[in-house]
Amino acid sequence: MSAHIEHIDPADGRSQVIARRPVIGIAPLVDIERDSYWMLPGYMTGIEAAGGLPIMLPLSADPGQLRQLAGPCDGLLFSGGQDVNPELYGERPADKCGAICPQRDAMERALLDIALEADKPVLGICRGLQFINAALGGTLWQDLPSERPDSPINHDMKPPYDAHQHQVDLIAGTPLADLLADLITPDRPAAPAAPDGLNGPDARTIGVNSRHHQAVKRLADPLRPMAVSEDGLVEAAWMPGRRFVWGVQWHPEHAWRTDAACRAILGAFVKAAGAGVTNAPGAAGISGTPEFGSVRTAR
Repeated sequence: MSAHIEHIDPADGRSQVIARRPVIGIAPLVDIERDSYWMLPGYMTGIEAAGGLPIMLPLSADPGQLRQLAGPCDGLLFSGGQDVNPELYGERPADKCGAICPQRDAMERALLDIALEADKPVLGICRGLQFINAALGGTLWQDLPSERPDSPINHDMKPPYDAHQHQVDLIAGTPLADLLADLITPDRPAAPAAPDGLNGPDARTIGVNSRHHQAVKRLADPLRPMAVSEDGLVEAAWMPGRRFVWGVQWHPEHAWRTDAACRAILGAFVKAAGAGVTNAPGAAGISGTPEFGSVRTAR
């Protein structure tokens, strides 16, 4: 696909070559009661500021349509939304499991298969991380407050949603820790140990926002953890051997304007999507637009 688009100026008829931005297809948010789908502006503006061109995909579970829709997309973003259907990971819905959207589950299952087949970059946010994990063979906590009542962290914060609700430990040597190397803070003196030694002696921490009642329980075999919360939940994961398949439990769409780590994550995603688009604004780095700025300076 060409890295440039030729534009004819209607004023004087002269040709102008414009750099092509990576196209990012975003899974829609679905309002079942109103029979509609929609989008939070932060998903769009965050991708735009990172140098990408976001589009909201229509809700469809038709494999042929989804393949055609995904074709022009350089990357796919799995957004937040309803709970993932527990049947996807072999369980029955618990009493506190929330509303599900089977059509969206089917849509994202097909999109994930298409993306992995074509090695398209994928970013999952909140439900997006949970869905990727479940689709690849992992399991979820269906309701954190009732299933992990002793946790000291409230994972469902109140506004403003761009504030930090808790800390996560970045796992040394992972792509996320490498990306955020200039933004991390030293270890907390008394950080509780995560299961399986996930947060080792070289772990560092960042603050994140938090709006979820489900979470990764057993991480799927193809995934590896990149960040762990103070109460031991996997809050970010990646898939080795792929160009870019990441998921984060927190919400960059709410915080990218004020949080350098969130900007860096969106920037890395758009950069990966633009890798095959030579002169795309986000392909050369994550400071592709004046609004986005440098990730090395937290605002």
